[in-house]
Amino acid sequence: MTAPPALPSAALDPDVLGRAGDELLETLRELIRIPSVNPVPFDAPDGETRAATWIALALADAGVPSEVVELVPGRGSVSARLRGDGSGGEPLLLLSHLDVVPAAAGAWTHGPFDGDLADGYVWGRGAVDMKNLLAMELTVVRMLAAEARAAGRDPATDPIPGLTRDVILTSTADEEAGGLNGIGWIVQERPELIQAAAAINESGAVATSFGGRRFYPIGVAEKGYAVYRLTVHGTWGHGSMPRDDNAAVRAAQAVIRLAVQGGPRPTEVMRTFLGGVADQLDGEQARLLRALASEDPRLGEAALDAICDPTPARVIRALLRDTVSPNIVHAGIKYNVIPGDASIELDCRLLPGTTEEDMRETVIGRLGDLAAHVDVALVIHAPPVAAPVDTDVYRLLARTVVDHDPDGIPLPFMVPFATDAKHTALLDVPTYGFSPLLLDPEERFMERFHGVDERVGVDALRWGLPVLYDVVRRFCG
Repeated sequence: MTAPPALPSAALDPDVLGRAGDELLETLRELIRIPSVNPVPFDAPDGETRAATWIALALADAGVPSEVVELVPGRGSVSARLRGDGSGGEPLLLLSHLDVVPAAAGAWTHGPFDGDLADGYVWGRGAVDMKNLLAMELTVVRMLAAEARAAGRDPATDPIPGLTRDVILTSTADEEAGGLNGIGWIVQERPELIQAAAAINESGAVATSFGGRRFYPIGVAEKGYAVYRLTVHGTWGHGSMPRDDNAAVRAAQAVIRLAVQGGPRPTEVMRTFLGGVADQLDGEQARLLRALASEDPRLGEAALDAICDPTPARVIRALLRDTVSPNIVHAGIKYNVIPGDASIELDCRLLPGTTEEDMRETVIGRLGDLAAHVDVALVIHAPPVAAPVDTDVYRLLARTVVDHDPDGIPLPFMVPFATDAKHTALLDVPTYGFSPLLLDPEERFMERFHGVDERVGVDALRWGLPVLYDVVRRFCG
């Protein structure tokens, strides 16, 4: 057996890497302090442009020119490019998004936009989704620019020493609402800002402990989505005389029916993932995981019911089926007026192989006899996407993880939510979820997405920085 090649980060001066880690933490804290909330609040309508401008200034400080582009004022995206010598092929894209979801400040231990560093964590909205990777990518680009300057080169115009491919850093607006005002516009009007051989994106390579082993799910696929607005019709009347065709009552019945999820349908990616985890375990745990990947839905459901920890059970349940979540319900104008109309907004997530038309039929089918009183309107839709696993890029990601954590087990994975990979797929850019973090086994990372007290570990970030640096150096070198 031949020894693995030396890690590029191993050649760095430890003090240089330590300072880069410090810079990463401060960068993340500064980005969190910019409330780039989507939907855009009235009191901070330019948060994404402020974040993009801050990044542009940080790049300029490193000698790297960048460009801020806006389809809508205040909804800015930013892009920069480091040059290789041109002999290695198309660029590597370091992709991220600037926007974050709203946060109910009163429920947080630390203010969601304070960027506090406390108890070994950086706290705040975006710490997990996804300013942590953005800060990591920005820090890697600044490290490479510093290496160019140390070699007497100008990172604005000269090739970075050792790079044969360009490196593109692009961070976009509006990902949390489908990306139409960010990367969607870039795909149509400025594709050169994201056209690449491959892209590194959010949601993957985050250490997950199970059965005493440490796994690193690398995102190679994601579910599609369809958002529907249902208008429920009834009859207006006086509240003193209740009636069965009260639109609010019909909406409540509809919500109950819609919330009953369908049966499991394991996809190829999830069968590979669950089988890969099972191969590393013994006994009952391995049996349960293989049952989850079974074509027999009864075995899969029984296995899910046997998982004691609700968090992984909830994630796996969502990844094995199409899901429907009724999340917004409106009805009524006054307490003593029976409403004649009500509305329900559905967040539906689609497995590969499920079309929007399939999902619409599912929604109508669950409504049953209520469907005669309901109009179903599509608000927005994007299909599932997947990147190939049998590629040099995926193998490099997996190998680099193991080089930094020899006990780690990387496996391909599908994420339950949507990312900007929906748009890079339109340019045939294979996009991989790879935001490397070595977490404390007790950390409830998945619960932090869009949740209260979003946070990411300092040690996890310091571990991930050289991992990403090595991926960039290896792929582009």
